Amino acid sequence: MQGILLGFTDSKAGLNAVVSFNGLENYARLAGNELFWNSFRIGLVWAFGVTALQFLASLGLALLLNLDLKFRGVARTLALVPWAMPPVVIAIMWRLMLNPSYGPINEAMRTVGFPGDINWLGSFSTALPAVIVVGVWAGMPQTTITLLAGLQNVPAELHEAAAIDGAGVLHRFWHVTLPALRPIIVAITTLDLIWNFNSFALVFVLTAGGPGGQTMLPMLFAYNEAFRYGEFGYAAAMGNVMVIVISVFLFLYLRGQARSRLS
Repeated sequence: MQGILLGFTDSKAGLNAVVSFNGLENYARLAGNELFWNSFRIGLVWAFGVTALQFLASLGLALLLNLDLKFRGVARTLALVPWAMPPVVIAIMWRLMLNPSYGPINEAMRTVGFPGDINWLGSFSTALPAVIVVGVWAGMPQTTITLLAGLQNVPAELHEAAAIDGAGVLHRFWHVTLPALRPIIVAITTLDLIWNFNSFALVFVLTAGGPGGQTMLPMLFAYNEAFRYGEFGYAAAMGNVMVIVISVFLFLYLRGQARSRLS
């Protein structure tokens, strides 16, 4: 509540700074701030891109881990490794891997004859896609485990009945597996979208919003306004706008859950 109220003041950094109520002045200023709205656009691209790719990769991995394969237990344990690592550690590890001079990714590309001098995190064209890939890798475990739990709860009788009726593997996946997973898919993708939109530590350590603001997420922009420029009230107003956006996501999720229960 205090953070919300702060967005309606002119609070700034400084000893003995006088704080006064300024109504909607921060929001009027924010409405004309193209840099913030550009960061907002980048944040939506990041959130939807990571969430979509994360879901597809996690679904494929969950289907693989659901098979009765050798060393399945080891594979499931390895799939959880990113979940056990703090975002800062993940970011540092990937910074080393994506290093243009000695990173193993560029080294591998040189080995197979591709250009091996790409500055993944420092180029305008590759920074955001590279950060999205890291975000997908970092967030896959929870999505994979959730989908795997859902797959194990799909009644085997449904697949057997569909197979007896002559349905192939793809047909059974599309008409049996996916409908059974629908509530879980809606829940995990909505939560992933909210978590990804709120991302801070991973991107902050990877690029700090660079190069040239190409990976400047809204949380990073608000952080800079608050702790680099001392505009606490203005940064709080940005946070309030982001809370409204997240509330919209939550409303759509809860409405979807209510409709699925009724149906």
